Amino acid sequence: MTPTAMALSRFWTFMLLLSIGYVLLMLAAGKQYTLGSIVNGKQGELLVVSETDTATIPGSALVAAVRKADRGAVQQGDTLYTLNKNGALVGSVGTQPADGLFATCRNTITDLWLPLIGYLTFFCGLLNLLVDSRAMEKLARVLSPIFRRIFPDLHKDHPAYGFMTLNFAANFLGLDSAATPFGLKAMESMQEDNPEKDKATNSQIMFLCLHAAGLTLLPTSIIGYRAAQGAANPADIMIPTIITSFVGTLSALFIVGFRQRTNLFNWPVMLFVLGISGVIGGLMAYITGLTGVQKFHFTDNLSNGMLLTIIALIVGYAFLFEKYFTQKGTNMFDSFIHGAKDGFTTGLRVLPYMVAMLAALSIFRNSGLMGIVMDGISWTMALVGVSKEVIDAIPVALMRPFSAGGSRGFMLDAMKTYGPDSLTGQLSCLFQGAAETTFYVVALYFGAVQVKDSRYTLGVMLLVDLICVVTAVVVCTAYF
Repeated sequence: MTPTAMALSRFWTFMLLLSIGYVLLMLAAGKQYTLGSIVNGKQGELLVVSETDTATIPGSALVAAVRKADRGAVQQGDTLYTLNKNGALVGSVGTQPADGLFATCRNTITDLWLPLIGYLTFFCGLLNLLVDSRAMEKLARVLSPIFRRIFPDLHKDHPAYGFMTLNFAANFLGLDSAATPFGLKAMESMQEDNPEKDKATNSQIMFLCLHAAGLTLLPTSIIGYRAAQGAANPADIMIPTIITSFVGTLSALFIVGFRQRTNLFNWPVMLFVLGISGVIGGLMAYITGLTGVQKFHFTDNLSNGMLLTIIALIVGYAFLFEKYFTQKGTNMFDSFIHGAKDGFTTGLRVLPYMVAMLAALSIFRNSGLMGIVMDGISWTMALVGVSKEVIDAIPVALMRPFSAGGSRGFMLDAMKTYGPDSLTGQLSCLFQGAAETTFYVVALYFGAVQVKDSRYTLGVMLLVDLICVVTAVVVCTAYF
């Protein structure tokens, strides 16, 4: 096993062992009342710190106050007192930061894996239409002059070029659900040429780091969250998100290129980067002139309209060249079904990796160790002069590589606590919209192709996450 593969294994192992050990230590010290929340609890539930049988405290003023309270609860300091169904007086402090172990395992399947299966089934069916109609060959041939310089290990007209293009386009439009199937097909396509099946190739690493950098033009979900929280201009986060994610993408491109000794300073690549910059600049200029409602309406229609256009173009192209399906002894519908079956198979392969990583993260968060780490980092940042507004948003940045749901919760809490238009609220949204769930992505994509040695992928992705955090602080402070 290589050092990198060992590092990821050690990270997962120590995260579990240290978290469980810490919880048991706190239980022995009397600072942890129950272990039930870590195993069976749900995110947002009250954290019980004490239970007292009311029969042992007859005539208690607190018990009487709880019984008379409108909502059956009385707050005293940090502790909320309620009566449970057995009549015991329950003291609670705060809420549970994440679902417990069993709930996480269940929700990974119901909330993440089953929807992913649906997306994979549909979009892999569409992608098979591209393959059987030979559109993927033509798309790869068009992109070959650029992609061959970024992915020199892939041969000319490699089918992965087309899959990667669709993945980048979906990310660009904020369509995460569509991006994942395209990305998984790209990884599978590159894996076919991998001489060492257990070890990530240079091309797989470059693609995954670019994917994780997540160049985003339309952060529609973030805009929706800001609108729900009552932001004065929900779409004002767009330009900072575009700038931050663009810096992250360029950083990933050149860091991996340097590591792989790939010469990226050539005309095709530079023109491609300048072309993307021009498109972003033009759209930013247009969007800046729109009002808040117009921005949200435009971005929502543009992202979803482009998705529907891509679907229509795939089906339309396949229909125009239906002769290729006939030559293979099939038809468009059967081709779609065949591709959809491959999507389902891919989904089955990634499930164990999803459960393993998310279950460990659940225990890590609920044990309290993640909170200690975050508090330590915040304390260190305060020592070097980082403003409190920035520090208050840091939990989102720290959680984002581990859990999209967890960081989303921190983001919503920051907007609720400090206001969606505060620097903390805006920066929290930027951290959420311009980054990726690094550990989940590594487990998902490499798990799909049975790659155990990710080499330096994780290190580069975390470095790019850090660059995005620093860029977000600079951009957000300057822009707002």
